[in-house]
Amino acid sequence: MVEIKNLTKKFDQFIAVNDLSFSVGEGEVLGFLGPNGAGKSTTMKVITGFLSPSSGSILIDGNDVSINPIAAKALIGYLPEGAPCYGDMTPLEFLKFIAEIRGFQGQECIDRVQHVIREVELQKVCMQSIETLSKGFKRRVGLAQAILHDPKVLILDEPTDGLDPNQKHHVRELIKSLAKDKIVIISTHILEEVSAVCSRAIIIDAGKIVADGTPEELESKSQYHNAVNVQLSAEYDLPKDLSALANINLQNDSGNNYTITSKNGQSIFAEISEIAQQKKWPISELYVKRGQLEDVFRSVTQKAREGIE
Repeated sequence: MVEIKNLTKKFDQFIAVNDLSFSVGEGEVLGFLGPNGAGKSTTMKVITGFLSPSSGSILIDGNDVSINPIAAKALIGYLPEGAPCYGDMTPLEFLKFIAEIRGFQGQECIDRVQHVIREVELQKVCMQSIETLSKGFKRRVGLAQAILHDPKVLILDEPTDGLDPNQKHHVRELIKSLAKDKIVIISTHILEEVSAVCSRAIIIDAGKIVADGTPEELESKSQYHNAVNVQLSAEYDLPKDLSALANINLQNDSGNNYTITSKNGQSIFAEISEIAQQKKWPISELYVKRGQLEDVFRSVTQKAREGIE
């Protein structure tokens, strides 16, 4: 269990993290979201002990990071933003160095290094110097060092930054497999990442939590939750057929593509589908939207900023 209690971090008069409290249990993958400057990376650094809190506490499996830092940090694997590595080392040398720092020796050290090299697919570059690697491979070296000691808590700051689509898919699948018996906290600005790998998401702005829930719960707060998307195969006067419905809004996205939203958030698919059949709409696609996380993100962060101003 990771427990954050009334965490505050100040830099002179600037409050980067403002009385933050939440907990994360084993098996959870928590997406930590927020606009630039919201306090995401600062929170990560305080949780991992890289920065000291101004007030509040962080408990890692019952160990206070400020009071018992060695025991707490031994349980954490951390991929910081930018994944700094020693550029003149090869990935093999760097990971061996990290393994030895973590206390592994002999065959166990070799086995740990070889295992993570295979797990993050570094085989073909493991003998190149890190400074010659692409951004994506450097990111994978950083991820390898974070999971090398099989930590209970994995904290990843922008884990797929710089990766191509295939690499992103591989890392996301790896995170999901690791999460079965770990606590994983992911800071990201890529909203699709939350839907792809996270079981829960927290959105912060100005150092405060403005939303907390499963991706599905957050999507349900979107104005597009239960919206119906209609794509027509030919020109048709859709607004005329829907003009009598007072409980909907009709949005023309482009050409013959429309989004129909419910004013009260209730399901309108059955009603729209019935009209479509009666009027014989020339439909190529008709489906219900889950809701847009991006829409919720903009809404809650905008409200938070309006509250500050």
